[in-house]
Amino acid sequence: MALVTTVVPEKAEGIIKEGYEMFMKNVGAIPKPMQLMSISPALFELQLKRIRYFGKHPKLSFALLAHIRYLAARSLEYEFCTDFNRHFLKKLGNDDDTIRAMEEDPSKSMLEANESAMLEFVIRAMKKPASITAEDITRLKDMGWEERDMVDALAQGVGMIDHAIMMQAFQIDQSCMVG
Repeated sequence: MALVTTVVPEKAEGIIKEGYEMFMKNVGAIPKPMQLMSISPALFELQLKRIRYFGKHPKLSFALLAHIRYLAARSLEYEFCTDFNRHFLKKLGNDDDTIRAMEEDPSKSMLEANESAMLEFVIRAMKKPASITAEDITRLKDMGWEERDMVDALAQGVGMIDHAIMMQAFQIDQSCMVG
């Protein structure tokens, strides 16, 4: 049982209600991390802005972002977002064998070469931040990425850490209701 009380959809008001309605329309469910954030309307709003920002990102595709979130969540043993993003990966045409191969080696994703390189960069940066070199940055630039894209992509990955910890600390049920 959760240690904190979240805002239920029937009692949502203001930005919480707006966010819940957006999730129901676009996903068919309200993600549990967002339910947890409902306790703090200001943080909920910041997270909603972040989601909207990435949803309209000029260069980071939905597919790349889903891959980043999946592998980041998996490395953090963040069950909810692993399952949630696995659902999106399957909707994008990935089967269990493809997902397993990508888990072992991110370069085996079904992404385009430049997106696969960005995925590899983010996951390596999360696991071993000091391993990133100037050559890595140059390689991504040579593939058409800008420094802003690298920062944004890595922010998407490391952004999983706060929710992963909060979900565990407040004992929020990690079962995914999507998929």
